[in-house]
Amino acid sequence: MPDRTATRLHASACPHDCPSTCALEVEVVDGRRIGRIRGAADNSYTAGVICAKVARYAERVHHPDRLTQPLRRTGPKGSGQFAPISWDEALDIVADRFLEAERRHGPETVWPYYYAGTMGLVQRDGINRLRHARRWSGFFATICTNPAWAGWLAGAGKLAGADPREMARSDLVVIWGTNAVSTQVNVMTHAVRARKERGAKIAVVDVYRTPTMEQADIPLLIRPGSDGALACAVMHVLFRDGLADRAYLASHADDPAGLEAHLATRTPAWAEAITGLPAAEIEAFARLVGHTPRSYFRLGYGFTRSRNGAVNMHAASCIPVVSGAWKVEGGGAFHSNSGIYGWNKTLIEGLDLRDPTVRMLDQSRIGPILEGDPDALAGGPPVTALLIQNTNPVTIAPDQARVHRGFARDDLFVCVHEQFMTETARMADIVLPATMFLEHDDLYQAGGNQHILLGPKLVEPPGDCRPNHAVIGELARRLGSDSHPGFRMTERELIDATLRASGHGTLEALEAARFLDVQPDFAAAHFVKGFHWPDGRFRLKPDWPKVPYAAPSTFGPVETMPTFPDHWAVTEEADAEHPFRLVTAPARNFLNSSFTETPTSAGRERRPSLMLHPDDAAALGIAEGDRVEAANGRGSVLLHARLFDGVRRGVVIAESIWPNAAHEGGRGINSLTGADPVAPFGGAAFHDSHVRVRKADAGV
Repeated sequence: MPDRTATRLHASACPHDCPSTCALEVEVVDGRRIGRIRGAADNSYTAGVICAKVARYAERVHHPDRLTQPLRRTGPKGSGQFAPISWDEALDIVADRFLEAERRHGPETVWPYYYAGTMGLVQRDGINRLRHARRWSGFFATICTNPAWAGWLAGAGKLAGADPREMARSDLVVIWGTNAVSTQVNVMTHAVRARKERGAKIAVVDVYRTPTMEQADIPLLIRPGSDGALACAVMHVLFRDGLADRAYLASHADDPAGLEAHLATRTPAWAEAITGLPAAEIEAFARLVGHTPRSYFRLGYGFTRSRNGAVNMHAASCIPVVSGAWKVEGGGAFHSNSGIYGWNKTLIEGLDLRDPTVRMLDQSRIGPILEGDPDALAGGPPVTALLIQNTNPVTIAPDQARVHRGFARDDLFVCVHEQFMTETARMADIVLPATMFLEHDDLYQAGGNQHILLGPKLVEPPGDCRPNHAVIGELARRLGSDSHPGFRMTERELIDATLRASGHGTLEALEAARFLDVQPDFAAAHFVKGFHWPDGRFRLKPDWPKVPYAAPSTFGPVETMPTFPDHWAVTEEADAEHPFRLVTAPARNFLNSSFTETPTSAGRERRPSLMLHPDDAAALGIAEGDRVEAANGRGSVLLHARLFDGVRRGVVIAESIWPNAAHEGGRGINSLTGADPVAPFGGAAFHDSHVRVRKADAGV
C-alpha cells in the first residue's frame, strides 16, 4: 500500500464532457501516483461534491491497459494486430501519408476529427490550428449541443442565464430533460439545498423514471419528443387562468398576443394525447408554476436529442417568460453559460489562418462522409485521411453500419491519438498514446456554471504518452506548417496568452486562485434590460434560419419549423413494423464511451440491457433477463431485457454507451440511431429511433 504520509493535495479541474466542470482536489502519492479525488469544497458550484466515476479516477489513470507506445497496424483493419514503433517513425508515417493524400485529392481530403474526450481549450482545440494552417476540411461539431443551443438562442439570443447557484434560492426547481443525479450531480446539490432550507419543490420532466425523477416531489413522465406539447399546455393554463405576467411580456417579449392566440387550442387534454401525461397532472404543475414566482427552470440536453429538439428547447424556455419568473432571484431559466466567457482563441486555434471557403464536414454524418455521400461531402473530394483525437466515433457516432463500412475502406488512412485501444483505435493504421488530464497543463471553462479553471500537470505520464499539443506541433513541423506562433509555445504559455487576450488575467493569478468566478451580475444574467436581441425582446416567435448560431448552413426541414412554440411532429414515430420508441440515455457509470474500460464502472453497469414496460414485455413473451433483439432499418442489436414500470408503454430505454464488442454479435446501440441532420443547424437524434423488439432465438 502507498505511504499516505507522502500524499499531497493539488488543485485540478475535471476535463470531461459534463456541464459541471468540477473543481477538484487530487491526492498525489509519492509524487508519482494518483490517490483519491474529491470536489473542492470552496468552489461555490462544485461545493465538495463530484460523481463517483471521477472520484475513483486513479483506476483509470493507472489502468494496466493504457496505451503507452506508438503502434503500427500489421494485420487487417479492426484485427487489433499492431507492432510497436518509435515516435519519430510514427509521426513521419503520418506526415507522409497526409502529404500523399493532399497531392492526390487536395488538402480538403484530410479531415481532423475530434471532440470532447477532454474539454480543455488547449488540448481539445489546438488541432484546429493545424487544420487551418494546412487548409484541411473543417470539423462542424454537431453530435451534442446543436439542437439544444439553437433552441435556447432562438428565444434568449445568448447562451447565458440565471446563476445556477440560484437554484438553492428557488421555491420550485424544474429539472427538465436531464438526469442530473447520473450526469451532473451538482445540479442536485443546489436543488436539494433549496428543498431543505426553503421547502422548495423539485419537479422533474423526463421520459423514464431516472434516479433524478426518483428524488422529485413532482415527477412528470412523458413520451420521447413530446416536451413541446407539455410546455405549450403549461403556458395555455398560465394565460387561461390569469397567471401570465402580462406586464413582463409587454416589456420583454416580441408577440405575446400572438402566442396566447396560438395556445388557445393547446390544452392539457391536447397535450395528454401527445405526452401520455394525465391532463390533471399538467394542470397542477402549470398552476404551481404560475403561483410560484421563484420557479427556476434547469433545462438539459437530453430532451433535445430528437428531430424536434430545438423546438422543444425553445418551447420550454418560453415558460418563465410567460410566468415572469425571470424577474426574481431564484427564478428564470438556465441551460448553459457557454456564451459568457468571451475567449480569444486565436493562438490556440490559429484563427488568423482560417480560410472561410474551406468546407465544413458534419461530425454526426461521419458514416455517410466516409462512404462518399456527395451531399455529406459538400461537393468536395473524398475523405482519404483522418487525424482523430478525443473521440471514439466507431462506438459513439450514429448509423454505425455506415461508420464501420467507411472505416474499413482500404484507401482510408487513419491516425488515432488515444489513451486506450478503443474500437476506433483498432481501426487505425497508426495509434499514438495520449496523456490524461493530470499529465498535462490545460485551461477549462464550465458550461453548467460560471468558472474558469486551471488543470495543471500533476504527475508524469506512463511510458511514451504525449499530450495533444505536442503531437500537433510535431506534425506541423514535419508538414512544414509550424510558422504560427501557437506551435512554438508551451501549454502554459498558450494558457497565459489566452487569458490575457480574453481579459481574464494571467496564468499566475489563475494558478494562485485555482478558479475564477465570472458570473455576470443579476441584471445581466436575468436579462433585466432586455434579452440579447436589438430590441431586447425574447423571441416567442423565432425566425429559425436567423438564430445566431455559428453554422455553415441550415440543415433538415427548417421550412416546416413551427412559428410559435408547439409540438413539431417530425420525430421517428412508432408504426406497425416498429411499435417502440427507443431512447439511448447515458449510463450512470460511463460518460459517453469513457470509463467503459474501468472495472468498477463496467461491473456496476453489468451488461447492455433494454428497459421495457412489464406489460409490453408480457405481450411479447419476454421475461426479466431474456435475450432480446431490437431492430429497425439501420440494423439490429442484442441485449438483455430489464422489466421496468418507469416508462410509458411503447417506450424502451438502453442506457449506454457500451462498446460494440460488449454486445453479442458486436453491434452496439448506435446501429439503431440515425445520422440524418436535425433542424435547424444539425445534430444527432440519439433519443429518436423507432424499433421492433422481440425475444431473441437461441441461435441469434
